[in-house]
Amino acid sequence: MRGYAKAVEGPANDGDKEYVPPISMMAIVGFTHTQAPLPSPTDPYKPNDNVVLSPFSAFWGGAITNDIGAFAQVTYNAPPAGGFGDPFGHTWTWDNTDVRFARTASIGPLDFIYGITANNNPTVQDVWNTTPAWSFPYAVSTLAPTPSSKTIIEGAFAAHVGGVGAYTFINDLLYLELTGYKTLGFSQQNALGTDPFGAPGQFGSVAPYWRVALEPHWGRHSLMVGTFGMYTDVHPWLDTSFATFSTGTFPMSDKFTDIGFDSQYQYQGDNYWLTLRGSYIREFQRLDASFANFASSNPTNLLNSLKLQASFAYGGDNRIVFTGQYFDIWGTEDANLYGLDAVTGNALTPNSNGWTAEIAYIPFGLSKAMGWPWFNARIGLQYTYYNKFNGTTIGAHDNNTLFLHAWFAM
Repeated sequence: MRGYAKAVEGPANDGDKEYVPPISMMAIVGFTHTQAPLPSPTDPYKPNDNVVLSPFSAFWGGAITNDIGAFAQVTYNAPPAGGFGDPFGHTWTWDNTDVRFARTASIGPLDFIYGITANNNPTVQDVWNTTPAWSFPYAVSTLAPTPSSKTIIEGAFAAHVGGVGAYTFINDLLYLELTGYKTLGFSQQNALGTDPFGAPGQFGSVAPYWRVALEPHWGRHSLMVGTFGMYTDVHPWLDTSFATFSTGTFPMSDKFTDIGFDSQYQYQGDNYWLTLRGSYIREFQRLDASFANFASSNPTNLLNSLKLQASFAYGGDNRIVFTGQYFDIWGTEDANLYGLDAVTGNALTPNSNGWTAEIAYIPFGLSKAMGWPWFNARIGLQYTYYNKFNGTTIGAHDNNTLFLHAWFAM
């Protein structure tokens, strides 16, 4: 909007130019069909074929001073299909938020962008769509079942933490960042609309996050190769059901080391864009607290997450985007964490894998939409297919999901 306001032909006196506030909104209306009916839907949901407005978000984004800017999001999410999973019934919550300080400098042949980031979700400050906060799929059903296992860095503590770090981008080529995170207190999370029990627990110390990315670009080609990761010392909650009204955590902790590698290649043609993305995260788990309290059968586990994606976008206006992604989650079998196979009686694994395909239509790209800048849209048809779901192939296809959605931006 700020770019639009600057582009508008204004009066002779620039001081009289109309100000457009850096405020926007988005809403996603989605139709969800799963191959098997939802196991236990509650009103107002049906066992299948539901239409839901979720999420709805309001944004504030732009400059505050010459050196400081912010991106802040507040989101409404409809209750899940099985009813509220927490005793607090949150629907509104603070969402992805990043406040930045940025300046430029030169030292000899080196040019720098450098600054400070303060944010509430590890990887939300990243500019590439390969790290968890901004990875594909960008719009998903809020009703369909999804694999229960994810690495810690894949959103386990999103909106549960606050972090401050320093970053630099050298010669438009090398990006470096180091950020430290702490969990917010129980009452602070609750006041911000976040269910504290939605995270595995509370950090016992500062959790460091690192990011290194190298991005050479030549002609119409750009390539990024990088690594990112995080170390977390997590004290699990004593009672996530809140039946005893306890907000305490175990004195012992579980320790998670997440190490990720990612890459992105993009070619910009005359009227099309080809993008290839990939990410791999390996998580080392030392489960001192969980093992001692029989939540885990093993003192140590491994968890892996792989995503490989290709996207082809064609057109300016009336743009069509085809995207396909293979995903794979696998790790150590653990009877207490993942349960037992109903047929064999063996300990289950966190393994889930499959494919997601999406076709999206964006009616306005180069020209202004009707009512610009107050309206834009993206219409998408997405299908997710599971080969394995939560450690078993039995019934995995029941979770296959068709998601038709309209994403409106205002």
